[in-house]
Amino acid sequence: MSPEYYQYIFDRLLKNGALDVYLTPIMMKKQRPANMLSVLCKEERADLLRRIIFEETSTFGIREYKVNRYALQRNFKTVKMPIGDVKVKMGYMDGKLIKSHPESDDVKAIAEKSGLSILSVLKLLKDYEDENDT
Repeated sequence: MSPEYYQYIFDRLLKNGALDVYLTPIMMKKQRPANMLSVLCKEERADLLRRIIFEETSTFGIREYKVNRYALQRNFKTVKMPIGDVKVKMGYMDGKLIKSHPESDDVKAIAEKSGLSILSVLKLLKDYEDENDT
């Protein structure tokens, strides 16, 4: 299957309930290189996502197995900076904040709009949060 269509397939799967979609390079029989498509989803979305995979990819078969998925409790805050707003995902364990991460689309949008590099926007965000956390 042409890799030109991966983005379309990823988007379609994610819009229809996939929690994550990724590719792993593999060697198939007769040492043929290939990519294995993996899709994580809740059980109630499996039939629909299976159908999309059959319709949109070159595969003739799907291997399916159950996995356990563990996620931090999370919420979002919006950091309002002079150069733009950035949504930040906050991750909690046992009610304690253990990590946070800015949404990449917001950071990219500010970088494009301002002409700053992504690294500069991230540094400004960190500095701004440090100054305004009380």
